[in-house]
Amino acid sequence: MTKTVGIVLFPDFEELDAMGPRETLGMMARISGGQWRVMMVWEDGEPVRAFLGTSIVADHSFADCPPLDVILVPGGTGTRSEVDNEKLIEFIRDTGANAEYVVSVCTGAFLLHRAGFLAGKRATTHWGAIGDLKALGDVEVRDGERWVQDGNVITSAGISAGIDMSLYLVSQLTDRRTAANVQKMMEYYPQPPELVEAPA
Repeated sequence: MTKTVGIVLFPDFEELDAMGPRETLGMMARISGGQWRVMMVWEDGEPVRAFLGTSIVADHSFADCPPLDVILVPGGTGTRSEVDNEKLIEFIRDTGANAEYVVSVCTGAFLLHRAGFLAGKRATTHWGAIGDLKALGDVEVRDGERWVQDGNVITSAGISAGIDMSLYLVSQLTDRRTAANVQKMMEYYPQPPELVEAPA
């Protein structure tokens, strides 16, 4: 039986928050021999415009989305308003309750929190939102970690950290060899240029 990863979209999501995991988990699905599939989900199933202007066509609406074994929520500036989108929060809450893993990238953590998944748990988010996550008062915030797992909930730091977290998730959903093969197929061995860090 094929298992399903659903990446939840919303207006002004951060592109790489969604597409980094989509690439990673999609590679896992491609080499799984039909054991896994990855889909994009949005409230009405219509194309969704991301923060930098990319439009993504959702595979399913909330109404026709099949059961998800993994639900992944990206971050981005859109999370500031989407925490008050009752349909989105209800979808995350109801779908996540039956999922094997509930996952966020960046400020997607705030959507998980609103849906009830982070209270009393260890978690992280983008460095620029760490203070806001601490201010919620009921999350054990781990600053400076690329990803944090607490039970079946995994949160990652900002943007590129979602790829690191997704490779770890692949190792949990399959095994370390599969994760290493995905990493090789993606040629994901970061060697960033040595730059002077910008002031916070």
